[in-house]
Amino acid sequence: QVQLVESGGGVVQAGGSLRLSCAASRTIGSFSAMGWYRQAPGKQRELVATITSGASTNVADSVKGRFTISRDNFKKMYLQMNSLKPEDTAVYYCNVRAFSGMDYWGKGTLVTVSS
Repeated sequence: QVQLVESGGGVVQAGGSLRLSCAASRTIGSFSAMGWYRQAPGKQRELVATITSGASTNVADSVKGRFTISRDNFKKMYLQMNSLKPEDTAVYYCNVRAFSGMDYWGKGTLVTVSS
């Protein structure tokens, strides 16, 4: 089992910044990939950004140039969110994939961007 805890969500005005953190109960080396997803009210969960064990990153077109995914070499992953827009309002979830193929999810942290 892997426990994931997100933090850093909150309310911010449009154009502002937030930094989300995800703390894992296992070291980063246990995972083939890590990522951030989000789910806005009434919408399906969507990919925001991923980072592989080799540190390759992928960012959704909707946030490219504004969001940056990163991780440390121990147990944490981050999502730096700049130039936030009201349409970025969502619950943001941390996800990790073990080398076994098993996916684990955090409970989410709410980001609200006011106009």
